[in-house]
Amino acid sequence: MRKIIHIDCDCFYASVEMRDDPSLRDLPIAIGGQSDRRGVVATCNYPAREYGVRSAMASAHARRLCPSLILIPPRMDKYREAAEQIRKIFFSYTELVEPLSQDEAFLDVSDCEQCRGSATLIAQEIRQRIASEVGVTASAGIAPNKFLAKIASDWHKPNGQLVITPDEVPDFVRRLPVNKIFGVGKVTAKKLERMGILTCGELQQRDLTALVESFGVFGQRLYQLSRGEDNRPVKPHRRRKSLSVEHTYAADLPDANSCLKKLPELLVELKGRLRRVDDSYQVVRQFVKVKFNDFAVTTLERAHDPKLSLDSFAALLQEAFPRGNRPVRLLGIGVRFVDLTTDHGFVQLELFAR
Repeated sequence: MRKIIHIDCDCFYASVEMRDDPSLRDLPIAIGGQSDRRGVVATCNYPAREYGVRSAMASAHARRLCPSLILIPPRMDKYREAAEQIRKIFFSYTELVEPLSQDEAFLDVSDCEQCRGSATLIAQEIRQRIASEVGVTASAGIAPNKFLAKIASDWHKPNGQLVITPDEVPDFVRRLPVNKIFGVGKVTAKKLERMGILTCGELQQRDLTALVESFGVFGQRLYQLSRGEDNRPVKPHRRRKSLSVEHTYAADLPDANSCLKKLPELLVELKGRLRRVDDSYQVVRQFVKVKFNDFAVTTLERAHDPKLSLDSFAALLQEAFPRGNRPVRLLGIGVRFVDLTTDHGFVQLELFAR
């Protein structure tokens, strides 16, 4: 039985803007192009949604619906930085992460030992970390498969969580509206309605042959999903290029010695995560990352020490710290990989032929 979590940040771009400017929090805002330039809304916050503003809506139309709407040009670098922080949080629990967008992903935590192996507690902890480390909120759904986990994450938005246990699946899907099934758009929903089918329970009354005759290949999918059946595994879309751990400190670390004292706990966490990485990756470099209290960031790396010793990271840190020579708010260490499944040309050659 799989334990699948679907995490989805709440109005992500708008949340990053409200994080950086708290005065916007209770005002209707949208991220997108200006209305006088045929702009389009990328996303908006919940106060704006109360006026009917939606993603992919023309900014001019959004302004007519909500005259007080504040349109903010997108800042993609800022969103990418926040998304990368979120991904690092995901990967600290499992390597089985399937990103769906910058701020949304499936996680298979079936073999995760953290939080006593409880998917519910893992999802709760991930949401808490996203809130404290990134400054935005996220909603989560926990279920035995991807289909139900994604539906559950939308159930208590924003900043909510829903668990569907295996025992609860039959009753949950029986009451589920058919338009909640992925792939059932307006046209298919209307066709199902004409057939007298509004819920998955009513859809369950139709046999497989009849559904395939009416909907083709998608009929088989309707048959399975209406019963809460979804055997798709979580498939990571990308191979890793690096692995790191980092920590933002409540109080700035005043000097290099204070930073050095934090390295052992970071190294223990890094090695713990490395043990979960399979043999198709080869570590080739190691690095330290330092963010100073003026938000300047420096990273220093070099060819890795095969033992990944504390001394090797300490040497990097002692070289990196003078670049800012200020109190430190964030400290991180990590390694870079060569992917042996794709980087077939990566071979250490002899310097001289024999």
